[in-house]
Amino acid sequence: MKNIIRGILVILVLVGAVSLRAQTAPSTPSAPTAQSAPSAQAEPTADEIVSKYVAAIGGKPAISQVKSMTMESSVQVMGNESPSSTTIVDGVGYKSETDINGAKIVTCYTDKGGWSVNPMAGVNNPTAMPDDVYNAGKGQINIGGALYDYAAKGSKIEFMGKDGNAYKIKLTSKESVEVMYLIDSTTYLVTSMMSKAKMQDQDVDVTTTFSDYRKSDLGYVIPYAIGIDFGQFALSIAVKKVEMNKPIDPAVFAMPKS
Repeated sequence: MKNIIRGILVILVLVGAVSLRAQTAPSTPSAPTAQSAPSAQAEPTADEIVSKYVAAIGGKPAISQVKSMTMESSVQVMGNESPSSTTIVDGVGYKSETDINGAKIVTCYTDKGGWSVNPMAGVNNPTAMPDDVYNAGKGQINIGGALYDYAAKGSKIEFMGKDGNAYKIKLTSKESVEVMYLIDSTTYLVTSMMSKAKMQDQDVDVTTTFSDYRKSDLGYVIPYAIGIDFGQFALSIAVKKVEMNKPIDPAVFAMPKS
């Protein structure tokens, strides 16, 4: 059981205690022409879907106003509830800290590299992340997330059809990290995303769900309820408090000396 819990906590570190993916100015859908056949309406392109998603979470003007963000959350794992905090400075760094029965798990990404501390997995000192782990999570330093301004980041998107009422958008980063997003075709909010992570040295499929979206005073919309499912086990995150544009010293992201 202890190894299972450690594996769960490794996933928590890889995913980040809170993974908020927001994200090109909205496009206005064209009115149907007289020649259009209502029964043969074409599916929207990947860019059109992502643009509407960005509009749904506030649009480029709202996203660009957010320079920093701090969050206080509660993480529930196997019936245990633990406090967690997240700090983001746009384009500079992302740091999450989760306290599990007195053991502090820290995950940090910057524009130059990443590091972590996880006593539950035997990592008691700050340790640099392997490249694959860093590449999978470094997008969290950007307030807009992976879909926002994706082309400038060297990523590509592809429309993969529909899953029920949701559009499937696959994003491939310049490091060849793939993430599948499900975007509701009515609200254009992301309902879930699928990615891969390692647990006990094995690749596992991870599904992250997002709900309870709320608009901030700046107009930026984020999910307050997040679920992470990796097969036999799952954890849930409830965001309790969010502050935006609070002054943050970038030194908080520096890896401490052992």
